Amino acid sequence: MKINIKEENGVFTGIIEGWLDSTEAAQFATEIQPLIDNADKEIVLDCQGLEYVASSGLRAFLTLRKASAAKGGHITIVNVNDTIREVFTMTGFYTLFDIKDKI
Repeated sequence: MKINIKEENGVFTGIIEGWLDSTEAAQFATEIQPLIDNADKEIVLDCQGLEYVASSGLRAFLTLRKASAAKGGHITIVNVNDTIREVFTMTGFYTLFDIKDKI
């Protein structure tokens, strides 16, 4: 799992690649700290390279959502493949996040 975070014009984008399973979830939770610190801003999570997400990875998404809700920010998740879309649908994430096909 790899995440690259960039900021442009006040929008923070996290580009996520690989497998977000229980082995990688702790690292992911640490690496998204800059997004949590800026949760009052617009955050885009680009999941084009995300191949798999386990429940431990979903927990990290929820941590970021909770911080964003508390600070008045907004999270958009984009470029979700069919596998991740199915997981988000089954877990109800589609009702928790603003999910778009593309930016």
